[in-house]
Amino acid sequence: MTATRWLAEYAWLPEHAEPVPEVLIEAVDGRFTTVTPLTRAGVPTAGVDVLTDVVRLPGLTLPGLANAHSHAFHRALRGRTQGGRGDFWTWRDQMYALTVRLDPDSYLALARATFAEMALAGITCVGEFHYLHHGPGGSRYDDPNAMSAALVEAAAQAGIRISLLDTCYLTASVDGAPLTGPQLRFGDGDAARWGERAAGFTPTGGHARVGAAVHSVRAVPAEQLDTVARWARERDAPLHVHLSEQPAENDACRAVHGRTPTGLLADRGVLGPATTAVHATHPTRADLGLLGEHRVGVCLCPTTERDLADGIGPARRMADVGIPLSLGSDSHAVIDIFEEARAVELDERLRTQRRGHFVAAELLTSATVAGHTALGWTDAGRIAVGARADLVTVRLDSARTAGVPAVGAFFAATAADVDTVVVDGRTIVAGGRHRSVDVPTELRTAIAEVTS
Repeated sequence: MTATRWLAEYAWLPEHAEPVPEVLIEAVDGRFTTVTPLTRAGVPTAGVDVLTDVVRLPGLTLPGLANAHSHAFHRALRGRTQGGRGDFWTWRDQMYALTVRLDPDSYLALARATFAEMALAGITCVGEFHYLHHGPGGSRYDDPNAMSAALVEAAAQAGIRISLLDTCYLTASVDGAPLTGPQLRFGDGDAARWGERAAGFTPTGGHARVGAAVHSVRAVPAEQLDTVARWARERDAPLHVHLSEQPAENDACRAVHGRTPTGLLADRGVLGPATTAVHATHPTRADLGLLGEHRVGVCLCPTTERDLADGIGPARRMADVGIPLSLGSDSHAVIDIFEEARAVELDERLRTQRRGHFVAAELLTSATVAGHTALGWTDAGRIAVGARADLVTVRLDSARTAGVPAVGAFFAATAADVDTVVVDGRTIVAGGRHRSVDVPTELRTAIAEVTS
């Protein structure tokens, strides 16, 4: 039995609108066993100083943060695609060019460094939307899930949990055009063969689980959508899908199928409580009604959506119809869940020219429990007895956070203010440094290998 006790200067506990001061937290074998606000328990502040065998956490302690949407290899594009004009589609050509350089070994190195960067940012679990399955030209590796195994191993070495969202990607456009060029690495031929390959991968270690993804209505023919949805339901696995990221996707779907992407997914049985729609930047009012009716979650990725000029989705209207909102760093133009969270509010201000759409506790929920739930880890994202012992402590004495009340952290802190990260009771970041990965060095080396 491994037991650890922490004393948080402030901790944000479930059902609290603001952080609670002086909280004693204990975990045994990776689960929280006691969570005690000392001042409310009648322990005087002066008595805190006599506690022994306690790891002190100065600052604000949060539950582990969840990154519900990631493409790990996109990290190599940071700073390389921002110049010049264009749109999502011109960016996509640059992204495709990168895919030809990756193999299982280089992907492991790049993903390990990227996931370790996430750990430094307080992310304890990632949803990896994985479609780079095969070798150049679509050739199969001896192990058809070699790339999946590389991602799972990368997460283990970085010290975080992973939901590998094995992505079905079969066609190049809504009208069924075949995959060509770099896209050939993504395809399995049809949804049945995709399911056979995905079912053949069983990750080792308790840090990983497998879910499913429909890349988009562009990439999976309508008549095969239910095959992917059924695969996920049979395994009680999360199901994710890129949805209405671009107006052109909506227009093409209407032209071919006579309905929006959301309407098509509803008709084909893809929508449900285990489904997360990624982006949903351009939904109609009827689309929002369908998503709410089917209790679908939406993963917002504001830093990527603004980087790719996607647009600003109607986050408040989504929340108002009962859609749970989670957050993702997607293309990793930035890896900073604090930035993603406050952008949900700030982008709404830009869209509506009004302030005050989300309170801090709502942003915390999106960054923590909603993200973990979207990834199938329903026992994480809360500092509560029985939950996984994930903790993220944010400094309140940095140049960004000095003088800021603890409740204001989501509007002031950045990933650089994360001091301590605990995953399943194990400390993987201390003093703002990863305990096992030299993150800057490994990122430079891994990116150079696939870009030079």
